[in-house]
Amino acid sequence: MSIYKLFLRAVIVVAIGVAAYLLYRTLSQYSFDEIMESVRAIPAAYLARAFGFAAASYLCLTFFDWLAVRYAGKPQPWRRTALASFTALSIGHNVGVAALSSGAIRYRFYARWGLRVGDVAKVILFCGITVGLGLATMGGIALLLYPSTAEGLMGVNGPELKGMAIVCLSLPVAWIVLSAFVRGELTVRKWSLTLPPLPLAIGQVAAGAANYACVAACLHQLLAATSEVNYLEVAAIYVIGILASLISHVPGGLGVLEATVLYLQPGAEAVGALLVFRLVYFLVPLALGLPTLLACEYFLRSPEKRKREKRKQDEDADVPADAAPAADGRS
Repeated sequence: MSIYKLFLRAVIVVAIGVAAYLLYRTLSQYSFDEIMESVRAIPAAYLARAFGFAAASYLCLTFFDWLAVRYAGKPQPWRRTALASFTALSIGHNVGVAALSSGAIRYRFYARWGLRVGDVAKVILFCGITVGLGLATMGGIALLLYPSTAEGLMGVNGPELKGMAIVCLSLPVAWIVLSAFVRGELTVRKWSLTLPPLPLAIGQVAAGAANYACVAACLHQLLAATSEVNYLEVAAIYVIGILASLISHVPGGLGVLEATVLYLQPGAEAVGALLVFRLVYFLVPLALGLPTLLACEYFLRSPEKRKREKRKQDEDADVPADAAPAADGRS
């Protein structure tokens, strides 16, 4: 077994351990009664819509991978990319450093389906660019629509915010234009990147923006259950805050969500909305993703590995119980 594969397995083990610890640490801060009280405080209709938007976000994320494997030249059925994407990201969102944690899990899936290390690297890079394009698109819109909110949250004046908005919105536009007219690799100094075909580039921007729109809608539903808040304002603050989370690789956006919620809705009622949001968007997918990964590690083993395990079981079954002492010459 190569050192690289050993390293990937170690990363997966660490990711599972950290994710399980974060799940325990988050839930252990609250009693079961407190959790149930927070959930009961959210009307059923709002809670159902929050779950729906959370599911829609993870659905958008599956198309990140579906587009990425086509960019890598190794197209896969959507059901495969959906399995790999959800399992990797449900854990990676909670562990942090998603490129490493979710990337290692992605490799475990895609290596079984014929992708090499270089192909998986292209998938991870493509998904990372998709995240950036979606964030830039939603961030630019947020800065243009709610400059005063962004100014209060970031401490930046109006003209600078407009400049930031223009830069953010120019990035997805430039990406689409370059993909339409540039063939082959785009080289900037020592860095080179193969641009995707135009349909994939448009899909990146659409899927990336839709993902952040759904996450913000999930949070908005839980906040709107107890107060009057505007969706676009929630989206603006969330997108600005999540940028800081991605830069710092904070697991699960810890601190970012708190700042977002308290800025919009100071008071004790915001705690319940925040807790339910963490349950809906982070912890429920994590609770599903962990056993899914473990089950896939067992059921998606290679045929050769299954044969080796079966042969070893047969050999062990054929050895008499009293044969072990005779094997080393002792009686």
